[in-house]
Amino acid sequence: MPSSNDWINNPLGVVEEMFVQSNSNPEWEAKVLEYFKGKLKEKQAYSWIPSLNDVPLHYLKPNSLVKFRCLVQDMFDPEFYMGVYETIDPSTKAKVLRFGKYKDVTELRCVPHLQVDLNSRNTVTAERQTFYCVPIPGETLWEAFLNHSHTYARSSQARVVPSTSYIPSRQKRSYEEDDEMDTQPQKQREPHTGGSPQLHANGDSKRQETEAPSGQTTSPSNASSPLDLNFPLPGERGPACLVKVYEDLDSFKLNDMLEVYGILSVNPLLSVLCEEKDPSASLLDPTESMETPEEQRAHDPPASLVPRLHMLHARPLQHNNPLLPSDRAEDQHAFVSSFMVEMASVRAEFLAYLTHILLGDGLAAEYLLLHLISSVYARRDVLPLGKFTLNLSGCPPNSSFTESLHQVIQELVPCTYRLSMTLHNMNSLRLVPRKDYVANRLVSGALQLARNTSLVLDETRLEQGQLDASGVQNITALGNLISWQKVDYDFNYHQMEFPCNINVFVTSEGRSLLPSDCQVPLQPQVTPPNLEEYLSTVHKAQLTSQINKFRVYLSVAQTLDYSISDEVTKAVEDDFVDMRKDDPQSVSAEDLHRMLVVARLLSLSLGQTSLSREGWMRAKHIDMLRRTRSQPQTTVNGNEP
Repeated sequence: MPSSNDWINNPLGVVEEMFVQSNSNPEWEAKVLEYFKGKLKEKQAYSWIPSLNDVPLHYLKPNSLVKFRCLVQDMFDPEFYMGVYETIDPSTKAKVLRFGKYKDVTELRCVPHLQVDLNSRNTVTAERQTFYCVPIPGETLWEAFLNHSHTYARSSQARVVPSTSYIPSRQKRSYEEDDEMDTQPQKQREPHTGGSPQLHANGDSKRQETEAPSGQTTSPSNASSPLDLNFPLPGERGPACLVKVYEDLDSFKLNDMLEVYGILSVNPLLSVLCEEKDPSASLLDPTESMETPEEQRAHDPPASLVPRLHMLHARPLQHNNPLLPSDRAEDQHAFVSSFMVEMASVRAEFLAYLTHILLGDGLAAEYLLLHLISSVYARRDVLPLGKFTLNLSGCPPNSSFTESLHQVIQELVPCTYRLSMTLHNMNSLRLVPRKDYVANRLVSGALQLARNTSLVLDETRLEQGQLDASGVQNITALGNLISWQKVDYDFNYHQMEFPCNINVFVTSEGRSLLPSDCQVPLQPQVTPPNLEEYLSTVHKAQLTSQINKFRVYLSVAQTLDYSISDEVTKAVEDDFVDMRKDDPQSVSAEDLHRMLVVARLLSLSLGQTSLSREGWMRAKHIDMLRRTRSQPQTTVNGNEP
């Protein structure tokens, strides 16, 4: 375990030592990265580093190494900084070569009597980019709590002397109170559904201490407010962060999920809005003076509210399920291989659980299971392959059924959001991100979500009324998301397509007004007098270990590779021809595509990475049952058939 004054507690000291030893050799930067990447490869090194997601900012040591699990919400324009510069002490005329990398301010701010030798031949101007990063939208209570627990259980580095870079606006809790938080997962997260009752409804008071809530109004003045942390989902809380990126700028994209490892900067000089810019920086970048006040507020918020993180390493996240190993590729492969042995048995337990949740409807439970493991695995031209939007129709109108069902989904997946499709929400919510040219930033929307987020659209709440222009745009955006797995961001003068990978689940009374890949009418076999109590009882009957197995099962099934042999492909083609012989209108190419998707998901749900003849026949069978259920009943001589 690292000791004090090491690469975690004092990374700038490590960097400075390498810079001094380099004797102006430009290779020092590569050696710094190599050193820290080597340290992070050590066993359990990831768990030694405190997390900005889980530890209050005032408990983190300034200029220490921290990590941040986040979504890249916006990318600001590149900025220039002094990579290397030379200072002069006017009293002694002594010159010292210094580095500006991984810092927000130069020594000129810390040691006022120093001067920069602007004529020095050793001056190196460099470029970096700033990402505005937010916690992964829609993180569920159990996911946040498990990540939090892992950080506190493994790391002695997390609880350090409180930062003195600012004075919190509220009284800090004692460590004893934090210990109490560790044992109460229900207090770890603010509800994501904007007022919807949760299985655990208490907010995250740790995050409320130092962060302001995200504003979701659409007025430009509020969009540029320094208190608007620009979270995509209404009601979310957490630490937003400005991540300074120095290398591999082209390898990052908007909406990437990352775990960033970097040097934490909460310099108090950054906490004053509209403060005079660093004189050396203004000399290097004359455009600094051209920033509008709105742009300054968006790009230079107080460091006590939006800390800076100077990236040393970033780990792309294919998933954010803390129950799966994510440190090393070989660990992931070994874990998945061992779990695949019990995929079939876990599937049987999970299917039984979902059947109880869906009031005894085994067919609907089967399709819900397939939906939960679906994911876009490739794109062919504009067609996203692997998506499986499910429309569960026949849901009780004006009831809490969808709300209760979403609470169950919250206990199973790492990220989810329920959008109640009321007329007011459709006309007032901002679903599509838009560019604010005054503040020069991307204003987030509710559809700016991480990959594999479960989006539940509650259409049972839609009442009669008139959709305004915003409502029509929102409905169109949802339709494009479902059909093409893309969101068209609004850049005022044009739209820009951003591909996504979001699992959309629509609940409705009749057939949904939105498109879907599969519609399953719900046929309850039980009618409990108190639906909420019934679902709560079913959920509580599951052991925590069982629920954790379900959580692992869903994530593992999404990561498996899949293939179809030439022999099975030929058999499927022949079968399709035979099905169309008797009635060419009975089975279309669209039906074949849907059955192939179902067959793929059925195979993966059993831990099988290739399609078998039996798997294809099973897919045909359940599709036939679904279509039979979906067909409108006709009458014969006034009587039901």
